[in-house]
Amino acid sequence: MTFAASFSPSPQPQIYTNTLKRPLKLNPKSHKNLFFFFSSSSSTFFKPSLPSTTTFPLNLKTPSNPIQFHPLSDSIHDNLVEDLENSVNSHIPINEICQITPLESSPRIFIQDPPWIASIFLRGLYKRADQEVKLEYKEMEKRKYNLLRRRQIKAETEAWERMVEEYRELEREMCEKKLAPTLPYVKALFLGWFEPLRDAIEKEQKVQRTKKHKAAFAPHIDLLPADKMAVIVMHKMMGLFMMGNQEGYVQVVQAAIQVGVAIEQEVRIHGFLEKTKNSQSKKIVADTEDGLHKEKQILRKRVNSLIRKRKLKEAQKLLKKEEFKPWGRDTQAKLGSRLIELLTETAYVQPPLNQSADGPPDIRPAFRHKFKPVIKNPGQKIVKNYGIIECDPLILMGLDKTAKHALIPYVPMLVPPKKWKGYDKGGHLFLPSYVMRTHGSRKQQDAVKNVPVKQMQKVFEALDMLGNTKWRVNRKVFSVVESIWARGGNIAGLVDCEDVPIPEKPSSEDLTEIQEWKWSWRKAKKINLERHSQRCDTELKLSVARTMIDEEGFYYPHNLDFRGRAYPMHPHLNHLSSDLCRGILEFAEGRPLGKSGLHWLKIHLANLYSGGVEKLSHDGRLAFVDNHLDDIFDSADNPVNGNQWWLTAEDPFQFLAACINLSEALRSSSPHTVISHLPIHQDGSCNGLQHYAALGRDSMEAAAVNLTAGDKPADVYSEIAVRVHDIMKRDSNKDPATNPHALLAKVLIDQVDRKLVKQTVMTSVYGVTYVGAREQIKRRLEEKGLITDDRLLFTAACYAAKVTLAALGEIFEAARGIMGWLGDCAKVIASENQPVRWTTPLGLPVVQPYCRSERHLIRTSLQILALQREGNMVDVRKQRTAFPPNFVHSLDGTHMMMTAVACRDAGLRFAGVHDSFWTHASDVDKMNQILREKFVELYSKPILENVTVRTPV
Repeated sequence: MTFAASFSPSPQPQIYTNTLKRPLKLNPKSHKNLFFFFSSSSSTFFKPSLPSTTTFPLNLKTPSNPIQFHPLSDSIHDNLVEDLENSVNSHIPINEICQITPLESSPRIFIQDPPWIASIFLRGLYKRADQEVKLEYKEMEKRKYNLLRRRQIKAETEAWERMVEEYRELEREMCEKKLAPTLPYVKALFLGWFEPLRDAIEKEQKVQRTKKHKAAFAPHIDLLPADKMAVIVMHKMMGLFMMGNQEGYVQVVQAAIQVGVAIEQEVRIHGFLEKTKNSQSKKIVADTEDGLHKEKQILRKRVNSLIRKRKLKEAQKLLKKEEFKPWGRDTQAKLGSRLIELLTETAYVQPPLNQSADGPPDIRPAFRHKFKPVIKNPGQKIVKNYGIIECDPLILMGLDKTAKHALIPYVPMLVPPKKWKGYDKGGHLFLPSYVMRTHGSRKQQDAVKNVPVKQMQKVFEALDMLGNTKWRVNRKVFSVVESIWARGGNIAGLVDCEDVPIPEKPSSEDLTEIQEWKWSWRKAKKINLERHSQRCDTELKLSVARTMIDEEGFYYPHNLDFRGRAYPMHPHLNHLSSDLCRGILEFAEGRPLGKSGLHWLKIHLANLYSGGVEKLSHDGRLAFVDNHLDDIFDSADNPVNGNQWWLTAEDPFQFLAACINLSEALRSSSPHTVISHLPIHQDGSCNGLQHYAALGRDSMEAAAVNLTAGDKPADVYSEIAVRVHDIMKRDSNKDPATNPHALLAKVLIDQVDRKLVKQTVMTSVYGVTYVGAREQIKRRLEEKGLITDDRLLFTAACYAAKVTLAALGEIFEAARGIMGWLGDCAKVIASENQPVRWTTPLGLPVVQPYCRSERHLIRTSLQILALQREGNMVDVRKQRTAFPPNFVHSLDGTHMMMTAVACRDAGLRFAGVHDSFWTHASDVDKMNQILREKFVELYSKPILENVTVRTPV
């Protein structure tokens, strides 16, 4: 490296170099060993001669400005110079790099520094530059985070307000243009209902203010503006009709509580905003101003100041003394009932104009309140009359096709969720969030609220880890989904966009023919009802994806069910959902594949194809991928119009995502450096039985579910299928006259395969009943389509369920023994009228919520409603039968959370779906090691020994 030293009037010489921001002051006495020499390029040297504010383009590669470096320069020096040379045409302040000037301007001495001096200078420069870059990057990230945080707060607090403003704007447009705007079907309905419903609510609010004997809902109906209440009621009711399984109706009690809950939640947010908004930015009505005391005005100013300074925690603490008290089910039901009643009185629907001009228009109510006999539980003959809200068929006709225009007020978060610190402290920034879904169980709520925070620390950390995983929409897969959906669906697991035709009633009076028509008619109606619900569900999922597709990433806050299993709090588009959702979601953070990542990507692709491929050895699965490379490339390049090989996979959209990622890697000149965003799954093998095998230390059962090493994966489902086939083969050889199962065995023997028994085997350890097993197998037989007679289908499913459960009992005797013992423990506890309680190895308290419910009658404006609430008597049967599966669920939830925390500590990205663990392809080996270590750690504890039968005090 070459320096130029200029001796100025000052006592110390100055040395200028391209690596220093200021002259280096030398003390001649302390630098006796410096070497002086003349540069081989004596025409140039570095000297600051321009003002420090001047900037100019610097090109260090210009031939007229050669820079000679000493051959002894170390590697750090060389690397930095190379970095500087790459900064072509960059504008650099003159006080950092000196201008190049002719040498003859003044006498100077050139100094060659030893290599160690150059290293010191360059390391110092590099360190300082690196610090500045890091600070700048940190500042940029902070600004970006604050922007996203503000957007998130607006999304949580102003969702309904934005929708109200949209309807106001549409109303203004109608008044100005004297013409209804062209709107999607569902929005056109809402716009027609909005004004009459809003006016009716306003009228009710005024009546309740002046009425001497106020209704029970009076204090609460006035807590929101009428237009906002109207929007919430309309959207909540239509949401229930979209997702309901009943044919065009919803029970009053369900609808009233849902509407009441939504209103209560918005009242909390609205109340906070009213306290904190600036009075100058909005007109405040006179009665509100009169009601504000001096203390309230001071409070508002203080909170306003805190929010402007982005000190939201302090603002929330300031308002804590005025915390919102929960309304309770009675209040929710009464207010919800009155608002639904107003909707039924003001909302109308009109069919298309196909009548003669002279005829009166056919305008009829959009909703009707009726009483209908309903079978409460499928399979039971008990029929009760329930109050329902029925919607007009015209509404259902266009609802599924325009469901995407319905408001989804709360989508995934734009910033990481708040860290969990208590029962209701964490998750969303402002929306009410609870660490556990207790479904009204007071005992479970009290258990979680009263547990020390330190005991729950690992649980909170695991939920935070899951919530901090950043996701994004996979654009390539999503475009394929949109294309298929626009063409009518019905492939890749998407529901058919068309209904099946309803059979016409035969003109014949033949009773057999009439009976067959009734069966066909019911079946067609049932299929169409299911398709309607599935189409609405698909539209809602795709609507969320469309909303989030342009975001850099988003997050899912997680909470627990009462057993300790973690779930995303967003209900529609999440990675716990269907293949559709999993296929269009990917990690926002990408990581290079690496050598092991390419290997695991191929294994992952083979696993998703399924069809028995996932049970081959690793080499067998890799060979499968290599043998289908042409199909993989075609699927990635032309998924819609190609040979569509990806559609033959069991999980087609996830499989397509893997095909796209693998094709990118294999076509790259450096496959191992290709960035992958794809989550790679490592799934448990019949995970419930794995936990039972570990609890019982049973080596034979452990081998059956891959807890011990083997050349290729053991397949318990195939083993059960073989046993079922053997039993049916024996039965088919028996005399049908003496054995009624002989004919059924002959019908089923060629239909027994792994898929037929898989769900029943998987859920057997979670307490599946005979009825549940029958329904599972019946659905699989319907999918095969070989049995068309409904009666034969039902009896065949009954027989197959009995045989499958018998085969299970033969193989997993030890697991059955533990299940029986746990059930006996629960029976002893429940017989003392106490719920079964236990604490998971991570410190989560679990209380089984099964109590005999008590009916509680309340009078509403619509009807008398019977609300169910938790009683004082436990349900002994449910406590006993549910304890074994719930206990195992709490253990698999514990294992997943232990793995999540360990993956965080190892620097891995992690997502969990109960017994399926996800991470980047490059990190699968590390995650595999962690999840096995945590499983061993979990079962190194005396778990069964710690289950003590005692009555809690």
